[in-house]
Amino acid sequence: MTTLGDALPQECARVRKLKELYLSLPNAAGQIAAMLMEITLRKADQAMIEGDTVAMLRIYQDLKDFTK
Repeated sequence: MTTLGDALPQECARVRKLKELYLSLPNAAGQIAAMLMEITLRKADQAMIEGDTVAMLRIYQDLKDFTK
């Protein structure tokens, strides 16, 4: 069983890699998607720092929604 404390950092790492892929796209859509990912990653970092479990759950789902 994976805890939120384990799953959220793993999901952040996945999205950080995905963000790099989007940044390499030659169009503005990739840049916009990467920016949205960065905003969500910053929110995740803040929620983890604050220990805000409710925000962490919400942001975890937001991160899961980012796909290739």
